[in-house]
Parts: sequence; structure tokens; C-alpha cells
Amino acid sequence: MTVRILLAALAVAPAVISHAAAAQSAGDAPPAADVDALDPGIRKMIDTAIAKGNEATVTSVLAVARQAAPDAKAEIDQLEQQWRSQLADQKVRAHERHLAELRAASALENWKGEVEFGASRSTGSTTNFGLLGSLDLKREGIDWTHQLSARAEVQSTNGITTAERTFAAWQPNYRVQAKTYAYGLAQYEHDPFAGYDSRYTLGGGLGYRALSSDRVKLEFEGGPTLRRVLEVDGDVQSRLAGRGSMNFAWRVTPTLSFSQKTAVYVEGADGNVVANTALDTKLIGNLKARFSYNVQYERNPPIGTAGVNTQSRATFVYGF
Repeated sequence: MTVRILLAALAVAPAVISHAAAAQSAGDAPPAADVDALDPGIRKMIDTAIAKGNEATVTSVLAVARQAAPDAKAEIDQLEQQWRSQLADQKVRAHERHLAELRAASALENWKGEVEFGASRSTGSTTNFGLLGSLDLKREGIDWTHQLSARAEVQSTNGITTAERTFAAWQPNYRVQAKTYAYGLAQYEHDPFAGYDSRYTLGGGLGYRALSSDRVKLEFEGGPTLRRVLEVDGDVQSRLAGRGSMNFAWRVTPTLSFSQKTAVYVEGADGNVVANTALDTKLIGNLKARFSYNVQYERNPPIGTAGVNTQSRATFVYGF
């Protein structure tokens, strides 16, 4: 529809310019201040664009109208001023309605999220089986945002378990300013092949939204944490640590998205880094295909366990 409106504008412009030139040559050029100088066809084109409600389209049509009817610039400016005033009022009313809906919503409403699932199996000289499932939920309120995440993954080779990972986290955020927020974090991890049977993390800190548009989002977080680790050899460690994270999301096209999430924990001589890179492509409706690469680095892991673990995945994701 936007293309049709622009084409109509371009089609009308030459006729209006020719008409104005002919009138001027006949000594009948309309005065610049005449409010009736705007051609009815151009006026209808502007009204149609405004009725469609697309801000970018209206801006383009107004620019074409000024070129097609330079003598009617005052009237076009007046139309634009009226339109922008109405647009501002509409945005204010929509924002007020949204805030009212958030205040009236119960704790079980306004949750959004996605479910990720995938499986793999191969046979031959070796038999491999893998299964992955995750759930991510997010609820945005006026000042508070809650994020819940859970993930489980298992893999076996020739009947022997070769990967076993479980992850769960809750992160509440409280908005301090437009781009700044305070957060809390409660997290549980289980990965015996990385050296620990269970690892609990409790902490908090501050976050900053460097970019927050419909296409690009970038957040930084940092703060102290308390970690309690039960290692596979039975040893128990409780330590203070520093945590820093970076979350980046980019909607490349309406059907293609890229994301990068990285978290770093520093615990003196110990610590770990978790980084996940994902590329999502839309399939049908709310269903997407995801190709991801995960890297987990453990500093000073127990003897017999790897310090670096990587996973490449191809999964399906359903958003709701």
C-alpha cells in the first residue's frame, strides 16, 4: 500500500507542475499565501496517507507534495502540523492505556516467551542420542521486569551418558532511569562433565541499556555474587565473585535475527565464562529455526574434566 501511495504521488506531481506552469505563463499564477493553492488531487493523496497511519509514508508523501506544489507550501506545512499534533495525542493516549492495562494485570498475565526443542540420533559404528529443551519467560511491568529461564540437555554415546546439563535462573529488574536498572539474580547449574554436580549463584547489581530500539538491543550488567559449588569429587566451595554480562540482539530482517549473550564470573583464581551465539530464521507463524553455538570455559576445573566445552545446535523455537 505504501508503494501505491508513493507511485500515486509521483504520478500526480508532473500534472500539477504542468498546470502551475501553464497558469503562470497565462499571468494567472496563484499567490503563495492562498490557502486554496493546493491541488485537490494532492490534498486527497495526503489525506489518504494520513488515514493509513504509517508515519514514514506520510513523511514521504508530504515531501513529494512540496515538490509538486511549491506555491502551496504554507498549506502543506499547516497540514503537517495538524497531523503531527494528532499523532502526538494518539501516542500519549496509547501509552496511558498501556499503563492502565499493566496496573490492572494480575501476576499471571502479560507473560511472553519461547520454547526451544531439539533432538538428534545417529547409528552405525557408534550410536548417539541427544535431547534438548528450554523455556524462557519474560514479564514487563511499569517498573519491574521478570525473566525466568530453564534448560535441560542430555546426550549419550553407545548407551553411555556423555553430556548432562541443567540450568535454571530468575532475574528481576527494577527500572531506575530510562536506560538504567537494578537487578537481582538467582541461578542453579548442574554439569558433572564440567566438574560440578551443582552450582548456586545469588547476586545483584546494575544494568545499562546502551541500545533499545525495535531492531537493535544492547545491555550491560555487572555486580557481586555469592556462589556455592558442589564439585564432582565431593568438595564444597563457597566464594564471593564478580559478574559481568553483555546481551546483544539484532533483527537483521523481518525473518532473520542474531543474538549474542555472554556472562563472565571472576572468583579469584577460579571463574568461568559462558557465551552463546544464535541465529534465528522465521519458518511459519511463531515457529523459528535456531542455529546456535555455545562455549563454556571453566578456569581450574577438577582433574579429569575439560576446561572448555562447546556445543553446536540446530533446534526449533516456538514463541508465544
